[in-house]
Parts: sequence; C-alpha cells; structure tokens
Amino acid sequence: MTTLNADILSLYANIGSSSASTADSVLLNALYGTSTSSGQGASGGSPVQALLSAQRNEAAGVKATAQQPDVKTTIAAFTKAINGATSVNAALANPAVLNVLLTANGMSDQIGNTALATKVLTSNLSDPNSLANVLTDTRWKTLAQTYDLSTNGLSVLKNPATISAIAQGYAQMTWETDQDASTPGISDALTFIQQAGSITSVDGVLSNATVRNVVTTALGVPEQIAFQSLNAQEQAISTRLDVKDLQDPAFVQSFAERFLIMNNMNSSGSSSASPTNITTLAEQLAGSDG
Repeated sequence: MTTLNADILSLYANIGSSSASTADSVLLNALYGTSTSSGQGASGGSPVQALLSAQRNEAAGVKATAQQPDVKTTIAAFTKAINGATSVNAALANPAVLNVLLTANGMSDQIGNTALATKVLTSNLSDPNSLANVLTDTRWKTLAQTYDLSTNGLSVLKNPATISAIAQGYAQMTWETDQDASTPGISDALTFIQQAGSITSVDGVLSNATVRNVVTTALGVPEQIAFQSLNAQEQAISTRLDVKDLQDPAFVQSFAERFLIMNNMNSSGSSSASPTNITTLAEQLAGSDG
C-alpha cells in the first residue's frame, strides 16, 4: 500500500460510520476538485459521481442493453439450447447455456469451469457434504439453490418464467460490466450494494468473491492476505469493519463509494492526489468533526 493510500485509510479510521458520507465528500473535493453536496453533479472524472449516475440510469440502461443485437442473439441461442436439451447435463455442457446462466447470476468469472459448474448445479443440496455445500465460494451454493436442479430437473430451466428471469439477469450483468469501461470497479460496486445486506459475518465477506474484493480494496487490506490463514484473514477484516454496518443502506452506499475511490487511486498510481491534498483533507475533516 502506498503512503498516500495509508494516510487516507487513517483518516477514515478516525471517523465513525455516521460521518462516512462527510469524509467521502471531503475526499472527493480534495482528490478531484468536485463536490457531491446538494445533489449537484460533479465534473473531473469522480468515480463516485459515475456510480451515482449509473444508479440513476440503471433501469433505462438495462432495458437498452437487452435490446442490443448481440445480447438478443445470445439470449435467443440460450433459449433454443435450453428448449432443445434432453437432460440437465446436456444443457449445462452447452456453452450457449452455461455462459448466459453464469453471467446472469454474477459469476462470469467462472465461465469455462464447465465440469465444476455441472457438479455443483446437480448437487444434492440436502447433503451437507455435497459440492455445493462445501465450496468456500458461496456463490456456487446460492446458484445451486436458485434452481435446485437435483430436485427440479430440466423443467425449471425450460420454464418460460425462468428463461425470462435469466435473460433479464444477463442484460443486467452485461450493462453493469459495460460501466467498467469508463469507470473500473463500477460493476463490483453495484453488485456489492445489492448483496451487502445478505452478509452477516466476516466469513460471509471472505466467501463472496465480489464482496471480498470491494471490502479489502476499500479497507486497504493487501492482496497477499489471501495467502494467510483463515484466522488472519478474518482478523484483517474484523479489526477494520463492523459487519453489522452492512445492514445499513447508507453505510453500504458510502462504503461502495470509498471502494471506487481507492480502486481508482490504485489503478492510476495515485497520480491525481498529492501529500498536500492529504494535509488539506485532514484539516477539513478535523474541522467537520468539531
């Protein structure tokens, strides 16, 4: 972690979660020369303003994405493959099915793991030792529970309502990923905002790849922590974050914004900020707390 990033994290550590939005506003002003007060839009490339804009335009953006020719073609191929499949295994072996299914459920990073996906999705969820129940990445269990193919079989995937929901999910995730082209990390921030409320433990943070990335980046936890013991990883999170705060929508929003600020600084080498900005920031925060 750079000294600059460490200084910023230190500033955050000295304020309560109730003051997080104030800190974010001051930080944006220091780093980008922008302001988020009174709902005014910012200029100068603020990643937080990009997030707010994405949230405002989400419904229209997803609807437009669903009408894009490549998306419509992909969904049409998915639907044809599902309706033509004669078994669950045959359906999941078809890239047209698995790619859309995984993407729609926020697991596009697992595309290519066909054998693993098939084994997980056909797991007996009532067996505590089944693959779906023992994988550390709990997204797999959630995916398996969503469709419960071991019980429902292929019929659940052929259900028009399921196909429609998957198509909607695919358009949603495609739109979110597209936002990363202009502001890296937007898709993770949006997913974090959607899922944070379901996280009730530090282990829940660590076992969800997207939530883990957002939390560790926002808190400045080094990537190398992944190679440490589970206890060390838990302490790295618990000493910096009260997981109960993830039940507070305002805190979650502010935390997602903090993630984008840190992610932007990490990717840009902190070239947009300087020690002088940090000094000014510290003084402004001290004044706001007074």
